Amino acid sequence: MAFLFGALLGLVLGVGVVMAFARLENSRAEQRRELAATVSSFSKLTVQDLKTLIPTESYPSWLKWLNQELVKIWPFVNEAASELIKSSVEPVFEQYKSFILASIHFSKLTLGTVAPQFTGVQILDSDSAGITMELDMQWDGNPNIVLDIQTTLGISLPVQVKNIGFTGTLRLLFKPLVAELPCFGAVCVSLREKSKVDFTLKVVGGEMTAIPGISDAIEGTIRDTIEDTLTWPNRIIVPIVPGDYSDLELKPVGLLEVKLVEARDLKNKDLVGKSDPFAVLYIRPLSAKTKKSKTINNDLNPIWNEHYEFVVEDSSTQHLTVKIYDDEGLQPSEIIGCARVDLSDIMPGKVKDVWLELVKDLEIQRDKKPRGQVHLELLYYPFDKQEGVSNPFASQIQLTSLEKVLKTESNGYDVNQRKNVITRGVLSVTVISAEDIPAMDVMGKADPFVVLYLKKGETKKKTRVVTETLNPIWNQTFDFVVEDALHDLLMVEVWDHDTFGKDYIGRCILTLTRAILEGEFQDTYALQGAKSGRLNLHFKWTAQPIYRDRDRDQ
Repeated sequence: MAFLFGALLGLVLGVGVVMAFARLENSRAEQRRELAATVSSFSKLTVQDLKTLIPTESYPSWLKWLNQELVKIWPFVNEAASELIKSSVEPVFEQYKSFILASIHFSKLTLGTVAPQFTGVQILDSDSAGITMELDMQWDGNPNIVLDIQTTLGISLPVQVKNIGFTGTLRLLFKPLVAELPCFGAVCVSLREKSKVDFTLKVVGGEMTAIPGISDAIEGTIRDTIEDTLTWPNRIIVPIVPGDYSDLELKPVGLLEVKLVEARDLKNKDLVGKSDPFAVLYIRPLSAKTKKSKTINNDLNPIWNEHYEFVVEDSSTQHLTVKIYDDEGLQPSEIIGCARVDLSDIMPGKVKDVWLELVKDLEIQRDKKPRGQVHLELLYYPFDKQEGVSNPFASQIQLTSLEKVLKTESNGYDVNQRKNVITRGVLSVTVISAEDIPAMDVMGKADPFVVLYLKKGETKKKTRVVTETLNPIWNQTFDFVVEDALHDLLMVEVWDHDTFGKDYIGRCILTLTRAILEGEFQDTYALQGAKSGRLNLHFKWTAQPIYRDRDRDQ
């Protein structure tokens, strides 16, 4: 982490030299003089002009020259960057530190004598106001970095960061192009994608294993800081010419609504009893933007039914991360498994209901052992120019009841308005049929019936019993009065009727969001907890939205 911030200082200087070198090349040919006869004309260069100035065949000599120059200036970068890194990186560490870490400070910091090496360069197509360059980079450095770690247990540890290696691609956006040297106002620096960063941690005069979880906490803090601070779309803006460059900063483009419904078949981490699972969700791993669920004690099939909202800055590259932990009380929580959803896979305005397989590690998936699944419901609202939520449905489609409540005069959808709405109405559920129900009787048949109820309600509805069949047909409709449909769940359980009791077969747990948005639909659902079986259900929603009493809530 320290290297990356320090290297950026050298890169800014090196890039300035590169651009100056391009200007020097301009004077060596008549064609180049015509493209950049004056500094003012340079500010109007296109990407194709720049590629003409700096032809592809000259890239190897470019890289050789750039690496030579970086080696020359590296001692000065090392000296100048150390104090700047201490003052700028320590506050960043505070934002990403794990709960087991009270504070992280640098006690020693030098970047070493080995400069990074650039192995490739590419100029990308961009808009006319800026130019994007990507530089492939490798670094096997010999820095001297010692962190002063204070734990929440009151223990102080001097931790040395050793054997640092980095491989990745730096994305440099020169924007805006201006009519004065060096011909660009600022540089936006980021990593094109999550890069490979290797390092080892060693307690000075001790062992990292002395405190369980401390090594993972420090490593996680460093990696989260690198990923969320430098990986695109996140970027560092380095002003070159004085000016206002706030338009280059990362800005919200939408809102992701996440309902953490449940998990099933979680891997048990306890020797006695069952795990006590809770979930952590985030798009960016900042503590202020991370959501944590309640803990469900002694349950490997927990139902949370919790709703969260996340601000999205770039739906094409960002993702939602979910991590399930076993709560160990005073001891560090042990991870059960994790999963990730790319936001680019979510269609704006459409509910995405997903079951995600949990893995041990999102980057290195060597452990193929089953760890369970987590059930999420996702809904993405992109912001429009009026800072509302743009209409997620085609204009020719009639507005749903929820949209009518949220619609504004500017043809947008007010996010704050949605927060003040309690969606009340009647949910009509038709239990049509079931298929391939597992046999429950000695004769290879079953006598199935269905029980329906809302998680927040007390009323239960029950179908008739259909005897001696694995493919029952009911076609029965039940109405439920729902007080807050956005935050409730419909529980649908299938049972086998016996003369002296009943046997549980399986269930479906359904949110009501899709019914609210679509008004009416039919779908088939697999039975959870059963070897086989599917339920065919039809839903119809009749809304009666009301508003919260703001004065009473304040």
